Amino acid sequence: MEKKLLHECPVCGKNLRVRVLQCPGCQTRIEGNFESNASRIFYLSGKELEFVELFVKVRGNIKEVEKALGISYPTVRGMLDSIIRTMGYQVKRTPDAKKRMEIIERLEKGQIDAARAAELLKSDTAEAVTEESKEGEK
Repeated sequence: MEKKLLHECPVCGKNLRVRVLQCPGCQTRIEGNFESNASRIFYLSGKELEFVELFVKVRGNIKEVEKALGISYPTVRGMLDSIIRTMGYQVKRTPDAKKRMEIIERLEKGQIDAARAAELLKSDTAEAVTEESKEGEK
């Protein structure tokens, strides 16, 4: 069973260096201090790579990813955010994006109807979302 390539030392967190290259066919070994030119894409798990492949295949169309995987918009966005973090980048989400995600999640849970969700998405006030969230949880 092949193991995922490590990029950081599990003890101190510093970047690891490749020291040995080996041919799986003839077992030839080359030792040295090789600079890693591995893409950050190699940080991803098999499941994350499958998601990225699908995302690229559908040209970044989140609706198509939703359909293909049978998951919701917030779940797709969450997976993208997780992959972005795994690759070592920061996820920059504006408060407005957070607010929209909360509204969509509440719509999916049946806490509000589509008309109210549309109204909230058009509004600029986060207070309405916060107040209604508290009422829906009672």
